[in-house]
Amino acid sequence: MIKVADTQSRENQNSGADNRQQEQDIHQLLKVRREKLAALQEAGKDPFLVTKYDVTHHSMDIKNHFEELEGKTVSIAGRIMQKRVMGKASFCNVQDLQGSIQSYVARDSIGEEPYADFKKYDVGDIVGITGEVFKTKTGEISVHAAKVLLMSKSLQILPEKFHGLTNTDIRYRQRYTDLIMNADVKDTFIKRSKIISAIRRYLDEQGFMEVETPMLVANAGGAAARPFETHYNALDEDVKLRISLELYLKRLIVGGMERVYEIGRVFRNEGLDTRHNPEFTLMELYQAYTDYQGMMDLTENMFRYVAQEVCGTTTVPYAEEMIDLGKPFERLTMVEAVKKYAGVDFDAVADTEAAKKIADEKGVHYEARHKKGDILNLFFEEFVEEHLIQPTFVMDHPVEISPLTKRKPDKPDYVERFELFIYGREMCNAYSELNDPIDQRERFKAQEAALAAGDEEANTTDEDFMNALEIGMPPTGGIGYGLDRLVMLLTNSPAIRDVLLFPTMKSLPNDK
Repeated sequence: MIKVADTQSRENQNSGADNRQQEQDIHQLLKVRREKLAALQEAGKDPFLVTKYDVTHHSMDIKNHFEELEGKTVSIAGRIMQKRVMGKASFCNVQDLQGSIQSYVARDSIGEEPYADFKKYDVGDIVGITGEVFKTKTGEISVHAAKVLLMSKSLQILPEKFHGLTNTDIRYRQRYTDLIMNADVKDTFIKRSKIISAIRRYLDEQGFMEVETPMLVANAGGAAARPFETHYNALDEDVKLRISLELYLKRLIVGGMERVYEIGRVFRNEGLDTRHNPEFTLMELYQAYTDYQGMMDLTENMFRYVAQEVCGTTTVPYAEEMIDLGKPFERLTMVEAVKKYAGVDFDAVADTEAAKKIADEKGVHYEARHKKGDILNLFFEEFVEEHLIQPTFVMDHPVEISPLTKRKPDKPDYVERFELFIYGREMCNAYSELNDPIDQRERFKAQEAALAAGDEEANTTDEDFMNALEIGMPPTGGIGYGLDRLVMLLTNSPAIRDVLLFPTMKSLPNDK
């Protein structure tokens, strides 16, 4: 026992000594970089005084069009990611937006003094290189440098290239470093931009108009979520950050804009997990003179279009599954889905008391205020969601959980609503919008009663929205999409933080 303890003690001491030595080495390397910058500035070669550089080509442009560009002069710019000095000639790899390309830098080509400067450049420095395109003896397409210009001196040390940046906490906090070190991360965000562009193209072609609505609101309605609150000093009023785009977009439908959509940030004061971030990108669209069936058709066609445009296929990998967006999406009512996966037919459940009894038998937790429709939804969340891997529209929700939706004429306890599920995740939420102002006011009263009973996510009455409904809103189909989840699907990303450039993180002591 004593020998083991002594051994462990020596190992801990050695580990501590190694860490201290590593910190000293890093400190010395950082000191050397600052000294190099000071020497450049003293010599009148301050890289930070460079204001522009004319880039003629990027790395993949050169590689993809080598036959056309061989022997021609190009100008590239980017970050030095590798550097090999071999006497009178050196190689470096420059990383730009598209990828990486090698440059051959020789003293006889750029001059003795510039070459001496180049040898002192560090991995991480940003340079511009002008030279001829050629292929090395090993067949690597490269640029033979005639001029090298240092445009930014890196004063920090990048993670070691072979292992890359793998610490997820650092990756999310320092996305700029993540983008430099991990090419697949940059590809994800390039694809994210293409996804949003494809959505805009699709909707524009369908006659929709993109609009913008307020983020700071007096009444944060349109969704079941707790809002962030702040104070507007100029008006001496408390305001909230929007949790939804819905109520303002519906005002525009009242105003005669028949097809509108908005892509914007919304804010919900809730927890963090693989599918939730307190600020995220929501898209909502509203179309007059259609219903939730029309929204289903639009959604199915749009998902198929975006996948084909961005991924080149309608069958995409996600985790261990292949998601088929090309075949017709399955359509189930919520009652049918619960009957299929939980074995309970809520059409045969008489009332709330009977529903609570079945919930007790099945071990489904509910609150005293919950009604039959709420319990149906709890059964759906407990027993159904995880099974909905391939695209599935779940339709006809209970009225208790749908305060802004039209009732089904033949089943008034249910509403014309659907959610699309893929890989067990809700991808969008759509309604035949409630345009009856009398019914809407009663729904708001029920929501306020729920708020008084302790439901912090319940809505309150928006009197201006009620006034708009009383002026008259045509029959309307509306839908909201969590765009981050669509990006997760089409980039095969496991967590929402992987598709947000700067996800919400708990502040470190030095950040405060």
